[in-house]
Amino acid sequence: MSPGSLRFCHMKIRSSFHALPRDDERPTSDAVSLASWNSSFLAALADGAGTAIAAREAAEHVVSLVTTHYRSHPLSWTPGKALRETVRLINRTLWNESNARFGRPEMVCTLAIALYDEGFLTHLGIGDSRVYLLRGGEFTQLTKDDIDPENPLRLTRAMGAEEELNPTTYKLSLEPGDIVFLCSDGIHHHLSDDELRESLLAETSARHVAKQARDASTDETRDDCAAIRIEIESLGWTERREDHQLPIPEKLASGQKHDGWTLLRSFGANDRCWLAEREGCRQVMKFAPLEAVDQPPITHAFLKETWNAVRFSSDPPFVKAWENPVRTSLYYIMEFVDAPGLANLLKQRRLQVDEAVQLGRFLVDACIRLLRHDLVHGDIKPENILIGSAYDSVFFKLIDLGSCCEVFSHHSRAGTASYLAPERFKNSPINECTEIFSIGVTLYEALTGHLPFGQIERFQTPVFRDPKPPSAHNPLIPPWLDAVILRACSILPENRYSHFSELLFDLSNPQKVRPWHRDNAPLIERNPVLFWKCAAIFFAIVAAALAIRLATHQ
Repeated sequence: MSPGSLRFCHMKIRSSFHALPRDDERPTSDAVSLASWNSSFLAALADGAGTAIAAREAAEHVVSLVTTHYRSHPLSWTPGKALRETVRLINRTLWNESNARFGRPEMVCTLAIALYDEGFLTHLGIGDSRVYLLRGGEFTQLTKDDIDPENPLRLTRAMGAEEELNPTTYKLSLEPGDIVFLCSDGIHHHLSDDELRESLLAETSARHVAKQARDASTDETRDDCAAIRIEIESLGWTERREDHQLPIPEKLASGQKHDGWTLLRSFGANDRCWLAEREGCRQVMKFAPLEAVDQPPITHAFLKETWNAVRFSSDPPFVKAWENPVRTSLYYIMEFVDAPGLANLLKQRRLQVDEAVQLGRFLVDACIRLLRHDLVHGDIKPENILIGSAYDSVFFKLIDLGSCCEVFSHHSRAGTASYLAPERFKNSPINECTEIFSIGVTLYEALTGHLPFGQIERFQTPVFRDPKPPSAHNPLIPPWLDAVILRACSILPENRYSHFSELLFDLSNPQKVRPWHRDNAPLIERNPVLFWKCAAIFFAIVAAALAIRLATHQ
């Protein structure tokens, strides 16, 4: 890998964990678990309280639930909040089950957790199980023991001991080479910090540390020993100083060569995205913007865009992307999809109804995949959608992750003004609801050739008014799809779909779509059947009144 390259990879760790009983005649009351996904991991260690009847069961129950519950948390929660709520829920579960079975707290254990998610290590400790960090020879205890100062063998806090528990989490950054170590009291009671540090530096496994602690104990002090050792080899996305030192070419032209690639033609007006060829293979090269030359935040944004493009390469809605093994300038490579952009296609024809429905489902699927990583695209519009055909069917690709950002970010007007939800012009955070608005506007334009709210300039603060139904421009649009699109791009967020799943359901179940009516719409628009019934009754009454009046005058 070249000195200026990025490490575009998932986190790499070396790990081991082990729970060793105090003797070979009975199972251990300690339990451990270690789960990893993408560039995250969660390590949990529990030590069943020695005097509790169901101590071992409690420890096993806790570590089995921690990862499952944590990964089910709402996407709006931070890792710290999600971890605290997870521990509260599990504690309450232990308390309720123990009281139902025994009438008192008997499912009691300690707990230590080390979670790496969203770029930080979040840790917590309940009882006297510990989390340590070894960095560059410095060995630090991260958690604080919950013990009675006058009686170190008595816990002042434990899982399942009380109905309510208010855990505290702390977070810090990790670095390659760091070692995160979790252990029960059976280890730290018999091995000093110096002994633990030396064992970890010697690259011993968790099993070896546990055995070392048991060997150091006496018959009177021997206890169950559990340990988890995690060595950080690399973090998922690491941005190094050298990344900002890669040169950014100012002028790009057809025929230029960059690391073996020959530039053929540019895409778009900004001249930073080029079709390139090497050894008969054609791909797309995207170079960092010129503004990045003297503006580090723009360089950082481009590096993050590159990372996002690479890590979503395996997802069908997105184009494949990768980093050249050797780079002499700042760029990344994407597969060349020989398909027109939707914006160019719309200059020739509108999408058919079935194509638009497929597009809507595609965009929702792409957004859901991003949301699983707490991200939103931020710039959904026809210019960022490719449409191709294969075997008499169409396919789509969503491109340009340059505006991709964390959900609930306050990115004000990031994106294209004509596709931004009204609340985005008031600095509201970007979320599912605002992305759904962009999808609705895109579908409206794809079916009609018109923007529902007209062309909006970037720095304009527009006044939004209810748009015409799409069917007013295209009579082939069925009423149910009219309703879906108008609800998706409603001016008021509370009238819009709140979640991608709601929009996907309606696109997949036309017969269940509720009619859509704009605010303060007249009765004839909201319920034409009722309107004409009322009108018929009214005219019947008028006719009867006229008939009676004529009869009385004769």
